[in-house]
This record gives sequence, structure tokens and C-alpha cells, in this order.
Amino acid sequence: MTTSNQDALPQPSTLTGSQIIWDTLTRLGVTVVFGYPGGAIMPAYDALPEYPLRHVLTRHEQGAAHMADGYARASGRVGVAMATSGPGATNLTTGIANAMLDSIPIVCITGQVASPLLGTDAFQEVDITGVTLPITKHNFLVTRAEDIVPALRKAFHIARTGRPGPVVVDITKDAQFGRCCPQWNDTPIKLPGCRLDRHPLPEELQRALDLIHASERPIILAGQGIIQSGATSLLLQFVQQCPMPVALTLLGLGAFPASDPLNLGMMGMHGEAWVNKAIQEADLILALGMRFDDRVTGNLQTYAVNAKKIHVELDPAEVNKNVKVDLPLIGDVRSVMAALVPRLERRDRSAWLAYVDQLRADSGVVDVQQLPDDGHLYAPHVMHDLWRLTQGNALIVTDVGQHQMWEAQYYKHERPRRLITSGGLGTMGFGLPAAIGARFACPDDEIWAIAGDGGFQMTQAELATIAQERIKLNIAIINNGYLGMVRQWQQFFFGGRYVATPISSPDFVKIAEAHGLRGLRVTRRSEVAEAVNQARSSPDTTLVDFRVEGMDSVYPMVPSGADLRDMIRRPPQRPAPSTDSKPEQEKP
Repeated sequence: MTTSNQDALPQPSTLTGSQIIWDTLTRLGVTVVFGYPGGAIMPAYDALPEYPLRHVLTRHEQGAAHMADGYARASGRVGVAMATSGPGATNLTTGIANAMLDSIPIVCITGQVASPLLGTDAFQEVDITGVTLPITKHNFLVTRAEDIVPALRKAFHIARTGRPGPVVVDITKDAQFGRCCPQWNDTPIKLPGCRLDRHPLPEELQRALDLIHASERPIILAGQGIIQSGATSLLLQFVQQCPMPVALTLLGLGAFPASDPLNLGMMGMHGEAWVNKAIQEADLILALGMRFDDRVTGNLQTYAVNAKKIHVELDPAEVNKNVKVDLPLIGDVRSVMAALVPRLERRDRSAWLAYVDQLRADSGVVDVQQLPDDGHLYAPHVMHDLWRLTQGNALIVTDVGQHQMWEAQYYKHERPRRLITSGGLGTMGFGLPAAIGARFACPDDEIWAIAGDGGFQMTQAELATIAQERIKLNIAIINNGYLGMVRQWQQFFFGGRYVATPISSPDFVKIAEAHGLRGLRVTRRSEVAEAVNQARSSPDTTLVDFRVEGMDSVYPMVPSGADLRDMIRRPPQRPAPSTDSKPEQEKP
């Protein structure tokens, strides 16, 4: 689609390949690119000042990919990252894989050595299309200037249509120097063999309705597909018209309001006991835009064996891959739900809903507000206070580990795209750069990047990007002196042998100040509110170092591969366990 930036574009009869890159991105509606220059992409960077795009100079190419990812998740648009050949391109791969596993639309543009040098092991030559083949939806090697426009148009189309995902466009140096008269048109892209019009047959929709209406103990499992397809309002209509409990995946949090009484919260490995028990006792599972990954199901042999299963999923490769279902409905979840909602009939399931409510009441879980202040600062205290003080309205970007699970448990998300986190790949170092990307997507939102002390150190160099770009973020480091989730597994499953998990850290307050940012430290519960309010009111990026209890663990927990019922429950008292303490394992 032609954008309002068109009048600002140079209009010579011919353009270099480098100019064509930026011209095409501008026409595609791109306004910001995250990248790091180098030799093989230098011609493109030389042409950049002619075009109305903002370039964000990252401190590492992995950060560029994560920023593009965070931008895409926050905005729903395609994020763009750029790097040079060789190590620049290979440094993008972790971020590309992260986007692939979480179905995030990003396009990574990489420079490549001149086409006559391909295959000669030239300086900084790596076959990046070969390297990224398993972790992209598609990739392109472009060796001629005249192929840049079609390659980029197809890349954006592939990245954002169907099941979203990353695409790599590798452009040789001679293609960037070459000249041609680019041919731009808005003709819809058609790719051979690509089918995006899948939708259930009328008889399949009727069968789904029959199963729903006949069920006495139904439950909805809502995933990120609800958010990406824009079906959150339809999900709410569905539940209002045909009440049933809703459990959510980690990436699905925000797809259904946390305050709704029928929202059970997160399912699976760190889901509460009542959520997993409700799933196990259901007679019908309606899975919407989720893929039944192992962190959700536990032992497949014992997973919801008494439930009929309807799986609404856009990607047919995900259907029956992990969990065999009774009725697959292949198609966009929004379209499928739009077809189902008008035909739903209300059924009296008061007994089932009352039973699920009783499961929650009998769980014995103490509200975090009621936990005594015993002199220790616990991460759940921080998460709850952050939720309370921001009134649940902040955009939260997490890293990966214990703090990620505590956020999912204690920060209640009412709206979609308010939680950005790495799910499928579980990438430590994701949080800070992804929050920077989210800032460019949502310039007016309150954004908190939450990271552990281990993950933060992986990409803390991006503090310099924050300083150079003069953007405002709030950063919360949940600092427990360990690689916390690994330490927890060592405690539970490896006899308390803490090998390579205690981790030292620099003075994070001084690190922030060294970048010209603000730093605060919190060691007691009574200090949390003041620090959070100072960060929120400051016009400058503020880093808060929360020194939390080091030996605290995330509860409950289903051991990897175990039955959902075999859950490690919270200890009776919250105070930190000793290093030789054993968790209590129960069947809820």
C-alpha cells in the first residue's frame, strides 16, 4: 500500500539496489528498522539518509532481532532487523528462532558478499539462507537489483499472512550497487502452493456445535492465536453466550480478561492446581489458537483422557501433532468463532462452574497481599505491587526464568498485547531489547521490562541503545543471585547440587548511572511502592534492582513429562527454604 511518505522519496529514473531497499520498505509502511552496519550491508546504509525511516543502532545483532520481535508483538505489524554478512547475520539467528517458535512476523535483511564470491569462503561469507532454513518461514538470496522489490514484497506477505513468522532476505553487495528502474505495483501476491483460504466445512461446524451443546464439563484453552487473529472480543462473546471456564497459555495471557470470574489463569507446568484439575476432569476441551506444547500437557498418555477435543488451528501441521483430537477445525480462529458464536445455545452448567469455583477455593493458595512481611523481599511481592500500582495497565516485557512465571501468576492482564515474553524458545536476554522494540511500537504506553539478574546480563549492553535513542523505559531486575529456574530444578531434581547457578552481578545501579540513566535499589517490601512510583514519574529510563530472596521457588510446578496431577505444591509457609529442604509433592 502506498504510504504518506511517498512524496519524500527520491524519484530518479533508476535507483541503486540500496535505494530500492529503503524505497520498498517505505512503501510497505515501515517506519523503524533495528540494525547494525558492516561491510556487506554498507551500501544500503549509505543510502539510508535519503529516506524517512528511523534506524535504531543496537549494540548486538541479537538485540536487533529481539527489538524487531518486540515491535511486532506490541504493534501487530512486521518488525524489521538488519545486519551485515557473516557474524552479523549469524548473530541474528537466536532472535530469528525465537520469532519462529512464537509465530512472530519479522523480516531480517542481511548483506552478503558479492555474487561472484559466493561459495569461495570469502571474508565474512556465511550461507545464511542455508543456516536459517529450519528457523524461518522462508528466505531469499537476492543477487540482482531488479529482484529486490519482489523479494521484499513477498517477504512481508509471507511473514504476516497465515501463521506468522520470520523471513530472511539476503542481498549481495553487487545487487545493492546495481541499478535498475524498479517496478512497484499493488497487485496481490500469489505464491504457488500457498493456501490461505482454509475454513471448516459446514458439517464440521455443526459437529462442533453438537459437541459443545452436549458437553456438561467443557473448558476453553485459549492461546496466542486468539490475540494474533484479533478474536479477543469474539472469545468474550462466546463465553458470555455459552458460559464455560477459560484457561490460557503463557502467550495467550490477555486474550481473556483476568478479572472475569471464568478466567482460570495460566495452565500447565506452572499453572495453578485448580486449572490443571479442571482440564483433567473436563468432558470437552475447546482448544483455540494453541498448539498443545509439552509445558501445557505434561504426560500425553494421561492428558485429559476423558475429554472430547476440538482443535481450532490455522496451521494444519499443528493438528494431531502432540494431542490427538476428535474434531479439527482448520482455519483462522476469528473466522471459525465468528461462525460458531451466533449459533451457540445456552446450557445450564451451573454445577460444573460451581465445582471449578470450589476447586479454586479449596486450593489453599494465600493471596499474595496477605503474605506476611517477614523481612524478606519476595518476587511475588514485587509482581503484585507492580500490578497494583500500575492498575494492570502497563505493557510488560519479560525475560525468561522464574520472574517470567511469577509475572504470569501475579500480574493480571486484562487486554491483549500487554504481555510480551519468549515462550517457545525461552530465550534469556530477550526482555530488554524486546522492550526497546515495544517502545517504538507504543510510544505513549507505560512499559516495564522485567528480567532476572542472569538474563539481564546477557543483553545489558542495550542500555547504551536506550541512552543513545533517548527513550523512556522502566526496568525491573529480579535479582536473586542465581540462575533461578535452573537452581530450582537442581533443588527439586538434582539433590540440591547447585552447579554453575550462583551468579555474581555488577552493581546494576551504577551500571544504569554509567549510561546516564537512573538507578534505584530495593531490599524490603516497604520500599517497593516508592521505587515503582519514582520510576513511573521520572521522564528518564529508570532501572530498579530488586534484591529478592535467593532461594525462593516458583510454585506450583509439574515436573517435566509428569502427569498434570503430580504437582509440586507450595510449602505451607512462605519463608525461604534451606538448601537441603525438599518440596512437597501432592496430587491436587
